[in-house]
Amino acid sequence: MIEKIPFGRTGHESTRTIFGAAALGAMPQARADRVLDVLLEYGVNHIDVAASYGDAELRLAPWLASHPDTFFVASKTGERTRAGARDSIHRSLERLGVDRFDLIQFHNLADDAGWDTLFGPGGALEAAVEAREQGLVRFIGVTGHGTRIAEMHMRSLREFAFDSVLLPYNPAMMAESRYAEEFEALYAHCEQDQVAMQTIKSVARRRWRDDDTAPRYSWYEPIRDMDALRRAVSWVLRRKGLFVNTTSDATLLPEILKAASEMDGQVENLADQVEADVQNHGIEPLFIRGEQDGVR
Repeated sequence: MIEKIPFGRTGHESTRTIFGAAALGAMPQARADRVLDVLLEYGVNHIDVAASYGDAELRLAPWLASHPDTFFVASKTGERTRAGARDSIHRSLERLGVDRFDLIQFHNLADDAGWDTLFGPGGALEAAVEAREQGLVRFIGVTGHGTRIAEMHMRSLREFAFDSVLLPYNPAMMAESRYAEEFEALYAHCEQDQVAMQTIKSVARRRWRDDDTAPRYSWYEPIRDMDALRRAVSWVLRRKGLFVNTTSDATLLPEILKAASEMDGQVENLADQVEADVQNHGIEPLFIRGEQDGVR
């Protein structure tokens, strides 16, 4: 089974792998149910979905109804105004068929204009705090992509006591010195203030190229070599307190969960092997500062 650790200061013990429900966005219900059953096999108890993940909320609804009180349920809104976020939260609750979320997160809060709107008068933060006061959500978090996101999360945490953050973390991203420095500053802050720290893109290989012929189940090409994939997951989980959110490519879910469940058996020279994997498998950073910070 996969190790459980405190999800920040929430009081919940979450599995260190969190199911990224973007994987369900375009699936029929029968296929989604089979994917979700894998979570039970490995004891995963935390699900992360978003309003923008296609039909993922609808695919989760019947499954959550048949497994009540089993999962910590996190959702996201991309809205930046109070009215928009309030409507988004209520719509997601309805689509998921639940009375409340455990965690509502501001989706990809990575740009200055959106940040100013969200924290300003009539901004989305007001809607999230209101929903928390009404018992519709228990905790509030913030997520994001790109090379600026560690810095932006620090800015957000100075403005409001968020319960969780989410951002990219893998060897290719950490090879960029500025991103690594900003990530480490955020890591130290989160550890001190007991803010849950979720990571994404652990198994990313690179952006898709025009001549790639493999099936595209996520917006980036994942690592396909299973040994390298397991090492990539283990590389993240070796870091105290970090969580891995699984990829939107559901075909890789069993291998990711297997890697997380077998952490105790990892070899001591993992860092050297992962460094070799970066070279041998052409692993590249998904985001380059000043050139490509978007998710497509």
